[in-house]
Amino acid sequence: MSKTPLILWGAAGHAKVLREFLEPAGYRLVALFDNDLKRPAPYNDAPLYRGMREFTTWLTQESHADCCFLIAVGGARGNERIQLHEQLERHGLKPIVAIHPSAFVAENATLGSGSQILAHACVCVDARLGRCCIVNTAATVDHESELEDGVHVAPGAHLCGLVKVGAYSLIGPGAVVLPRVRVGSNAIVGAGSVVTRDIPDGVVAFGSPARVIRENRSPRS
Repeated sequence: MSKTPLILWGAAGHAKVLREFLEPAGYRLVALFDNDLKRPAPYNDAPLYRGMREFTTWLTQESHADCCFLIAVGGARGNERIQLHEQLERHGLKPIVAIHPSAFVAENATLGSGSQILAHACVCVDARLGRCCIVNTAATVDHESELEDGVHVAPGAHLCGLVKVGAYSLIGPGAVVLPRVRVGSNAIVGAGSVVTRDIPDGVVAFGSPARVIRENRSPRS
């Protein structure tokens, strides 16, 4: 049976993580793209194109009507993921949802297009994820939690039940967010933090309990 052609935007470690389980699941990596003009090509069997100009050239080479895509950009770059996702959709490419075979996703959980659930992660009952969310290795999103577009729950981080996380926010590695807490949009929760109360929009919070330490100067939109 033929495999579905797939492109990844992003050619660093996150792309390698996605390729490792997507190809056995029936996808075939045909190209990578990256905005870093100095990024080395990670593979010999899949070409790397740099920047939107080379992407446009690639589009004109042949029909890509059946090609799917994911944005392989991690870290606190949720806004960038959403912008790239929308650009590729406008060119007629189709986003997928990636779920590692070792992950658990409840039957009634909602995953937005372009979202990625990685190895040993859990997305539990009635959880709702927006577009381009990442639930990274061994991270958990417990019951009835809500993640807006572009949220990244980093490796080993845990969201307890009924947590809400605003768009583009990063929950750092090993952090814990207690039940019914809200983390605002464009916020960063530092690695290993324990969030016991609401975190406002546009800040970096760190510690146990987590406290606001500065503004987050990443772009909001």
